[in-house]
Amino acid sequence: MEKIVFRSPEDGEDVEFFVVEQTRINGADYLLVTEEEEGDCDAFILKDVSQEKGEDSMYEMVESEEELEYLSRIFEEILDDVDFAM
Repeated sequence: MEKIVFRSPEDGEDVEFFVVEQTRINGADYLLVTEEEEGDCDAFILKDVSQEKGEDSMYEMVESEEELEYLSRIFEEILDDVDFAM
């Protein structure tokens, strides 16, 4: 599983996540990430909000309930052994 590091814009601290899966929907890139490599843990869906494709990408956590439900169903279909509880 790929490990990626994000830098928080608020405090500049690094946050590490493990990329479980990624997908592209309607021209937008999404990542399903966790803080732990294995086992049951919290998962987050991140959306690429970069203006231009460059060296550094900018991601934001998806917070819209409607968008989260839709993307959760997509990731559940991609990953047969994953169930989301909201």
